[in-house]
Amino acid sequence: MSEAATSFEGLLREALAPVEPPADLAERLESTLQSITEMAADELEAWELSAMRDPRNWARPAAALVIGGAAGTALVVLRARRRTAAAPPNLAGLRKAAERAIDDLERETRKLLGGR
Repeated sequence: MSEAATSFEGLLREALAPVEPPADLAERLESTLQSITEMAADELEAWELSAMRDPRNWARPAAALVIGGAAGTALVVLRARRRTAAAPPNLAGLRKAAERAIDDLERETRKLLGGR
């Protein structure tokens, strides 16, 4: 019984060992989120307002709006977090770091919305 428990613990330890993510994971995630946001924007641009009368036509634009909004938000947060992770703030610079993070979020949101 002790041998089985030891081998089980060893298997668990091996299975739950931390794994480093690939180096290009953030870049791949960013490009995927960017393409999803662009596809959602294209879907919304192609949608005709005259089709709004029929509720059966609302599914695609609604899905594009939700998915594009979520991908755009994730992209903004990812980019802002990457910028703030470069220089971890100390206690004295916490307010300044928060202001920079808010400015980064605003700048990235404006980029995604096309400068509106």
